[in-house]
Amino acid sequence: MRIATFNINGIRAAQRRGFETWLREREPDVVALQELRAPASAIPDGVFGDHHVTYDEGTLPGRNGVAIMTRKEPSAVRTWSGTALLRHPGDDHIETVDVEPTPLARGLREFADQGRYVEVDLADAPITVASLYLPKGGLPAHLQKPGRMREAPDGGARYDRKMRFLDAFARQLTRSRRTARARDRELLLMGDLNIAHTRYDVRNWRRSNQAEGFLPEEREWFASILSPRTLVDVVRSHHPEADGPYSWWSWLGQSFANDVGWRIDYHLATPALARSAVSAGTDRDPAPDRRISDHAPVVVDYDLAVLDSRRGTQR
Repeated sequence: MRIATFNINGIRAAQRRGFETWLREREPDVVALQELRAPASAIPDGVFGDHHVTYDEGTLPGRNGVAIMTRKEPSAVRTWSGTALLRHPGDDHIETVDVEPTPLARGLREFADQGRYVEVDLADAPITVASLYLPKGGLPAHLQKPGRMREAPDGGARYDRKMRFLDAFARQLTRSRRTARARDRELLLMGDLNIAHTRYDVRNWRRSNQAEGFLPEEREWFASILSPRTLVDVVRSHHPEADGPYSWWSWLGQSFANDVGWRIDYHLATPALARSAVSAGTDRDPAPDRRISDHAPVVVDYDLAVLDSRRGTQR
């Protein structure tokens, strides 16, 4: 089963730049999308091909929005907001419906309507798949230096918001993993986590220790949600000491041409599912002028026969 995660940086822009061609050529069975940045009424016709789509657009105009595309209609759908757009292939309706409510961990309520998280139970595999768009954040107040920042200093407000999210989401993730296990399912969390975990995940890592997304406290949080018994970074397990493979490059300058990137898009899987992965990497665009997004899709092929045998052994 081919599963991908892709921050498309706007579904309408991604369609113009070749998203449908990528989808047709790579033929993923499941795709987690982030930053669709569009109300349901503005989603281009036919952009999802022959996939079923579960979409939480959120309430922030022109921002965020997460979705999961599946070959088969999911057996269950959950969002933090309690509503979602559910579309079968060929549908064009824009009405959202009530879906299974997700009990939220303490501290997540402020983020519930922002279009940051959706999860589905696959109908054709014992897997719960989640798509996450984690806040980008910012620098703490003591690191903010006027004139040396692209954005105006905010006294650490964006940093504080991200840290609140991380604290609450760690609790939520533990709950989701345990719930999946109780339902005899594996959990696969995918998305743009806006954190590069190790020095192998940032090209210029020495200069990035005081950059948002690579702060020591962010990396410490990331390490805390991983372990051989809970969640495994699937791509890193296939490339243990390689630089990258990066999944994001700035639009500015020669970052993409020189591969000055960050790895901030992930497949985090429960151990049995992680061990069933047979290939893992990024679909880096062939040239700067052929980029679909500032992110690249992260694609993993999972062998469901291997997964079934490992789950049988565990039982």
